[in-house]
Amino acid sequence: QVQVEESGGGLVQPGGSLRLSCTASGNIFSINSMTWDRQAPGKQREMVAVIRTVGTTNYADSVKGRFTISRDQNTVYLQMNNLKPEDTAVYYCNVAGAVDRGVLRPPFDSWGRGTQVTVSS
Repeated sequence: QVQVEESGGGLVQPGGSLRLSCTASGNIFSINSMTWDRQAPGKQREMVAVIRTVGTTNYADSVKGRFTISRDQNTVYLQMNNLKPEDTAVYYCNVAGAVDRGVLRPPFDSWGRGTQVTVSS
């Protein structure tokens, strides 16, 4: 079983910055990707940014140039700059990879509970 926990959300004024963190723990053998999604009230969940083991990253068009995803072992960060009111949402972290069960390496795909980001003056 793999646990995923986000932190770093809060209230910030427009133009401000926040850094979200997400740490995966458990019997992890390898991580293939770490992703940040978000869901605003009344809207569908959307992918914000993803970082893969090979180092490639992708961003939603709405955050390109403002958000940066990075990773340090089992922790992924989302640096959010020049925040806008439309960035207000619950931000969720997803981690996908394989667990270590001796000779077996079954896949896992785990979500955190989310952290609230509110951008308002």
